Amino acid sequence: MKIYLINLARRPDRLAAMQAEAARLGLALTRIDAVDAKTEALPQARFEQAGPLGEIPAGDKACFLSHEKAWQALVAGGEDHAVILEDDVVLSPSAARFLKDTSWLPAGVDLVKLEHYGPASQSVLLSDFRKIERREMGAGFAVARMHSRHTGGAAYIVSRRAARTLVAQKRIALPVDHLLFNPNNSPLARELQPWQLLPAIARQKDFVGAPSDIEKSRKPLRKLTLTYIKRELVRFGYDLKLLPRQIALALTGKAKFTRIRTDQ
Repeated sequence: MKIYLINLARRPDRLAAMQAEAARLGLALTRIDAVDAKTEALPQARFEQAGPLGEIPAGDKACFLSHEKAWQALVAGGEDHAVILEDDVVLSPSAARFLKDTSWLPAGVDLVKLEHYGPASQSVLLSDFRKIERREMGAGFAVARMHSRHTGGAAYIVSRRAARTLVAQKRIALPVDHLLFNPNNSPLARELQPWQLLPAIARQKDFVGAPSDIEKSRKPLRKLTLTYIKRELVRFGYDLKLLPRQIALALTGKAKFTRIRTDQ
């Protein structure tokens, strides 16, 4: 299974750090040249002006296009699955066992989130827990289907079938992590039915001390303005749409809110 690493040409430091990390784990990386919002003209016509989360910042547009290049590489290469990594992710020592092949995945799973994104208290509504019984994968690991938001797109496995669906998207209304892992406002996430690896084997450096390049382009859109308030109200409305179903799943025991932690 190929591991595609999304990396900006102006960040050779991150590339070197990821290559060193991969070498320690016995992994090989295939670099994807990331789209740079600072130096490249972005195809604005591909992005909705006012999606569920409002205007998509330039950095997030470039991030989507970079992931799209990785999906295209998977489709062109013909493999059944690939790992997609961003160059600001930290992998746990267990990662090597999960990134070499997909023999541990349940049949028919097209999208698996490998990371823990957000605060340490992050909980996600999950169902269909499947223990990973293979001894060589280590004890205590499982995968489960996601029914609530768990964003972040720094580490995931995607099938070729799902990649075909993703590259077919003509108009983009959401940042890539919401598109993939936020069923509250992404019909595509509901269609792809993402799963979560438990515990996670990756953590974005935002949560271990290093700043994100994309974060700078988001700050102007977070100023307290009427546009910002409207965007937050729309976001809240989308969150409410799935709430009755999520509550029903939890109350009937078909799913449960589970705290996401990272493997150490």
